[in-house]
Amino acid sequence: MGRGKIEIKRIENTTNRQVTFCKRRNGLLKKAYELSVLCDAEVALIVFSSRGRLYEYSNSSTNSTIERYKKACANSSNSVVEVNSQQYYQQEAAKLRHQIQILHNTNRHLMGEGLTSLSIKELKQLESRLERGITRIRSKKHEMLFAEIEFMQKREEDLQNENMYLRAKITENERQANIATTASALDTLSTFDSRNYYSVNMLEAAANYHNQDQTALHLGYDN
Repeated sequence: MGRGKIEIKRIENTTNRQVTFCKRRNGLLKKAYELSVLCDAEVALIVFSSRGRLYEYSNSSTNSTIERYKKACANSSNSVVEVNSQQYYQQEAAKLRHQIQILHNTNRHLMGEGLTSLSIKELKQLESRLERGITRIRSKKHEMLFAEIEFMQKREEDLQNENMYLRAKITENERQANIATTASALDTLSTFDSRNYYSVNMLEAAANYHNQDQTALHLGYDN
């Protein structure tokens, strides 16, 4: 009869566990040795017992094998990262191309092109979308027109106020000019009247003197 199958689980009995550890450890070390010799492989085996004791085997050097292992893991990790990055960028590029194509088709549909491939439902959705867009465009247009009208009305009011101010200023300047002209005319008239008064008095005095001479001569002739 063959050996019975052993259930793989932790051995609870300490003595049995220690005996089993020693047997299987020796067998494992033997298998590592045979593998390195028969297959010319670099083998490093490290085993720690439950009590913390170290058992190892290496056909070259455990440290050099560990360093080689680290380099191999690093290169493998970098290659995996590069492959993952490349796959990620390819997927993202494919997504972007798909989105660009969708936007291109949507733009053509909005322009009324390429409608033959659309169903009735899709055409109704496109029509509703266009109507909503036109409504928003008209609302924005009216808003801008109202703002422009309000600005022009305000500008007109400012121009009217400025015009009234200029008219009042012109009227005031004309009044001041009229006052200055009237004052100058009155000064001129006063000077001219005083000169005329002097001239008239001189003429009257001369006329009186002449009349007196004529009277005296007349009286002398009668004598």
